[in-house]
Amino acid sequence: MPRAIGETYGLAKASDVAAIVAGTHGDPFAVLGVQQVGTGFFARCFIPHAEQVAAYTLAGRPAGELARRDEAGFFEGRLSIRKRQPLRYLARNGDGEWWVTDPYSFGPVLGPMDDYYIAEGSHLRLFDKLGAHLIDHEGASGVHFAVWAPNAKRVSVVGDFNDWDGRRHPMRLRRDTGVWEIFIPDLGSGRLYKYEIIGAQGVRLPLKADPFAFRSELRPSTASVTAALLAHEWGDEAHRNYWRNADARREPISIYEVHAGSWQRRDDGGFLTWDELAARLIPYVVDMGFTHIEFLPVTEHPFDPSWGYQTTGLYAPTARFGEPEGFARFVDGAHRAGVGVILDWVPAHFPVDEFGLVRFDGTALYEHADPRKGFHPDWNTLIYNFGRREVVSFLINNALYWAEKYHVDGLRVDAVASMLYLDYSRKEGEWLPNEKGGRENLEAVAFLQRMNRELYGHHPGIMTIAEESTSWPKVSQPVHEGGLGFGFKWNMGFMHDTLQYFAREPVHRKYHHNDLTFGLIYAFSENFVLPFSHDEVVHGKGSLLEKMAGDDWQKFATLRAFYAFMWGYPGKKLLFMGQEFAQRREWSEARELDWGLLQYQAHDGVRQVVRDLNHIYRSRPALHARDCEPAGFSWLVVDDAENSVFAWLRKAPGETPVAVISNFTPIPREHYRLPLPHAGIWRELINTDATDYGGSGMGNGGSITARSEGDAAVAFMVLPPLATVMLEFVQD
Repeated sequence: MPRAIGETYGLAKASDVAAIVAGTHGDPFAVLGVQQVGTGFFARCFIPHAEQVAAYTLAGRPAGELARRDEAGFFEGRLSIRKRQPLRYLARNGDGEWWVTDPYSFGPVLGPMDDYYIAEGSHLRLFDKLGAHLIDHEGASGVHFAVWAPNAKRVSVVGDFNDWDGRRHPMRLRRDTGVWEIFIPDLGSGRLYKYEIIGAQGVRLPLKADPFAFRSELRPSTASVTAALLAHEWGDEAHRNYWRNADARREPISIYEVHAGSWQRRDDGGFLTWDELAARLIPYVVDMGFTHIEFLPVTEHPFDPSWGYQTTGLYAPTARFGEPEGFARFVDGAHRAGVGVILDWVPAHFPVDEFGLVRFDGTALYEHADPRKGFHPDWNTLIYNFGRREVVSFLINNALYWAEKYHVDGLRVDAVASMLYLDYSRKEGEWLPNEKGGRENLEAVAFLQRMNRELYGHHPGIMTIAEESTSWPKVSQPVHEGGLGFGFKWNMGFMHDTLQYFAREPVHRKYHHNDLTFGLIYAFSENFVLPFSHDEVVHGKGSLLEKMAGDDWQKFATLRAFYAFMWGYPGKKLLFMGQEFAQRREWSEARELDWGLLQYQAHDGVRQVVRDLNHIYRSRPALHARDCEPAGFSWLVVDDAENSVFAWLRKAPGETPVAVISNFTPIPREHYRLPLPHAGIWRELINTDATDYGGSGMGNGGSITARSEGDAAVAFMVLPPLATVMLEFVQD
């Protein structure tokens, strides 16, 4: 029988009881649960609404009656058990009875080795330790929660299972790491939760979503959701093994950039689920010949017009498209069809939403305290503190998580330039120099190098792609050679120069010939991807079609010629959705693409050009095997500014060479002299002026013949107006 409340032996201090009831106790595990007193054991629990509580072992044996110490629901009493063990309580009040398994009677889940590696910042399995995990522990099933909040006075798990009451499940602090943890028995998947944190100053913060949440609520709700481990049976080993053994620089890579929420919609305007998207998008991409789909960020984010770039849940596929398993099925389905999946990844900044990472434990934890280092003036967002090992570990683990758990083929890292420069978008006096007095963010450099090293080291088939808009050296060179370690870098100069050129009226292009030749000076300084991304078709910039000069016929002809120019140019390819059929309107995330345009030949002709270019590019090693090496390119005609003609040869050892010839005026060239390396027949692979594409049908009857001239050869050919022709050497 329990001792009377008047007796003090074994009872909790009144101050501890008051702190537990108030939800302010900093070490609830020292008070609640099973506590040894002398040679015996006491149990203490806090169960609001209970009037009576009896303790039982997990096996169901009675262990003692507890007395109510505080009417708010604090109970305690002596136990009959002889060794420490988890307990269940039978609670009663006037409305009935219910069972509660005591989380404070269980030992910790994390161990000293976790503490060591977490503190060191070298833990590469954080996603198996932090967050919410469904586990079996000391004879019970439930959910283990763990979160990093080193400056908090108290952290509690709150959710739909405890009336969002922060007094019910305050957590255990692991002082060496600042990680708080608790195992809550009898919880399963699909339960809503957040963390209630009392900061160092004793102020209760807005409820926080779990930084490691593996699933989240659909916006505008913002709770994290408990989720079981992915139960997907993967069938993509052939795809993954191919890329593990491939040199991506010498593979055809043609990327279709997609915003999953607006590629297509349901008839009612709602989002497609991942399964619905897979049924439509994967066959389309396969037919169009793209090798990869690159998604704008699919991690959880609260605001649709951010397109996912202001993410609040780096570990959770957004709930907009259904359950996380649906995304796994999408990736698997794409892989089985031979298509890779790349994710836009955003370690450059995070939003200031109160439920997110901002001042997570009441201090600048993930961000810098000083806004001169910690605030992005362009996006009104916060910058990760890359000098803090726990923050670096959080981000590197996230990169590893997507590669391991969801089998993604690559990460395109957003806004790298903003990470590399301390004075990015800042005026004098608005930034702090590094320890050497320079403008380089040395901590961000070290982070990017380590991220690439770990990702490539653990997942050899992966590729990382940097969106980096400056001339920072060696972005796509190995870390051990002083590089950042990325596999590829977006060629922003190519994008800028070509759009500038094609916006000019053809009569003026001869004065700007250098816009298209200059890029070859640096084309092999990095492993480049040629990007025409979502950024070029929003915010009043107009669609790619509308960027082309001239009347409607000229716009379509120029765009077709430009695409063939691009597919023949050294570098991997990227095209944003809708550009493949020359969408007229700017893209908007609020509606699906204008698929009805495909009923018109001009638009469908552009789609056919892109489709044929992809298949030609993939089937001819000369066009892809030396994309990143100067040996794969040589000029044939570089200085014909008067006629705005460009011609070059693409080649690879032991492979048939391909000549690319572009005429960027509306004037046909009937007898154009083209130098070539070999005499003989050169067969036409594509002519963007073909009538099937909506062109005028001018051409060379399918082939030309080159005659010997000294050590090389020369051919005379027809150059169609505003067109690009590709020729493949056939025979002497």
